[in-house]
Amino acid sequence: MRVELKNIGKKYEGREAFTIRHIDLEIESQEFCVILGPSGCGKSTLLRMIAGLNSITEGELLFGGKLMNKVEPKDRDIAMVFQSYALYPHMTVYQNMAFSLEMRKESKKLIHERVTEAAQTLQITDYLYNKPSDISGGQRQRVALGRAMVRNPAVFLMDEPLSNLDAKLREHMRVELVRLHQDLGTTTIYVTHDQTEAMTMATKIVLLDQGKIQQVGAPEEFYNRPENLFVAGFIGSPTMNILRGTMKEGRFVIESGTVSVRPEEADRAALQAYENKPVILGIRSERFLSGENGDNTFEAVIEVVEMLGKEKLLYAKLADGQQIIISQPGHFVYNPGEVHNFHFDVEALHYFDAETTQRIV
Repeated sequence: MRVELKNIGKKYEGREAFTIRHIDLEIESQEFCVILGPSGCGKSTLLRMIAGLNSITEGELLFGGKLMNKVEPKDRDIAMVFQSYALYPHMTVYQNMAFSLEMRKESKKLIHERVTEAAQTLQITDYLYNKPSDISGGQRQRVALGRAMVRNPAVFLMDEPLSNLDAKLREHMRVELVRLHQDLGTTTIYVTHDQTEAMTMATKIVLLDQGKIQQVGAPEEFYNRPENLFVAGFIGSPTMNILRGTMKEGRFVIESGTVSVRPEEADRAALQAYENKPVILGIRSERFLSGENGDNTFEAVIEVVEMLGKEKLLYAKLADGQQIIISQPGHFVYNPGEVHNFHFDVEALHYFDAETTQRIV
């Protein structure tokens, strides 16, 4: 099912400002679309509008080309999975999964087939006659997914379904959800504040901030080509390094002069208009290279070394006090207080307008 949002906006009664506004988005059939953003950005409000739980103040919502603005939630052919599982505690797992089909007056044979099939897919067959209180959090989340699956909806809506799970179980469930989506092929819209979930699960990410879309695209696009400084800082762990400087004689130079980088040829034409103007440079921690490399070399004082096994994160300081994080192989030896030479992988540099914070293209 293709889902379209055309100039969607939401304004709550009694408030002057819109919570979200001018949302234009197309989610293709069978996509796994993750709506990502910090707390309070409007992502759950947007999901609830798609579900029909919140009214739409302006704009149009279409499912398969049909206008959904005034259609009741029960008639939208959707299934929603909530953060809190929302299982009936007095019912067994089987009864919880069968409940929506029973309300539709489906036959007992069909109900049994759907519940059994979903339970096998989710590997919860052994728990069908347990109460929710007798199974683990991960199993309860699978039951919530199963309850949605048995309806064979056109669209799955998921509101931070993994946030109540511990870290190891979250990692496992991420993989299971991706496999489930690949098997079922159902259009899925998934809300989270966790960038790791978005980057590992999505075929398309929609990043929101303050009720506005900042960027839409595949996970690789967010990491390798952020459209503005907010996207650059939100995506990636550790966060992208940000250096403030000026373009002088075709080079990016920070105030102290200890960092001076000549952009690669592909960036030079766009940066000509910024001669003698402030510019922001971004670079991922893993794209710093150890040692000297001509005039792109700089010195950094190592302050903290964080050992992560296969890699070390070096928290370092430049001569003008700007902080950077450098990722190096775990077997390299660094100690706090040492001064080391590094250089830039110039193909991995991102430039942003210091005033608008938009990417310089």
